[in-house]
Amino acid sequence: MDKVTKPLKLIIEAFLFASDKPITANEIHSWLPDATLPDVKQSLEELLTDYDTMGRSFSLKQVASGYQFRTKAEYAPYVLQMLKTSPARLSRAAFETLAIIAYKQPILRQEIERLRGVDVGGILRTLLEKDIIRIMGRKNLPGKPLIYGTTKRFLEVFDLKNINSLPKLKEIKDLVSDEEQTKPISEEECRDDSVGEEKIEVEQDRTQPETSPTPED
Repeated sequence: MDKVTKPLKLIIEAFLFASDKPITANEIHSWLPDATLPDVKQSLEELLTDYDTMGRSFSLKQVASGYQFRTKAEYAPYVLQMLKTSPARLSRAAFETLAIIAYKQPILRQEIERLRGVDVGGILRTLLEKDIIRIMGRKNLPGKPLIYGTTKRFLEVFDLKNINSLPKLKEIKDLVSDEEQTKPISEEECRDDSVGEEKIEVEQDRTQPETSPTPED
């Protein structure tokens, strides 16, 4: 590529608009070797501030360890009307299973079923098909059982910068309190059956999930 002649911030903005997935500062730097990595990061920070103060229908967010333009939640119904679709939903059982995987990964299917008390084979297949979880490998135990964890798509869907951005126990307790729940919540419950809503909308964006392999028994 020729030497950079346009303002760096605007070039990065163009990359962000053209990308259908979050992009990292290192990726941008690889496309613009004449720019320094600190300058790229500084431009991204300026763009974050710019779009936070513009009052637009979308904002620049840090998700899945990268940066991506995201439509603000209050405008989602209009976008869905344009697309003539409704948000994909996870059942309560699927959301509870996903919560266990997210907080306790890497985790075996048998461990998930011990916590939930029911078979989760069908739910795991659904989550794999949606590219929200992935098979991380096999554990060195008899039968070589599969190990499950979350994906970058999971971070994108739940608008998380990284896995450490998951709500902490205190935050979940505060949420339960706000919803006037009277039953105390323990850490084990938080990571097991009591986390989740009856239905949860999975945010739609320009990224289409790829089909993942089906889990084995």
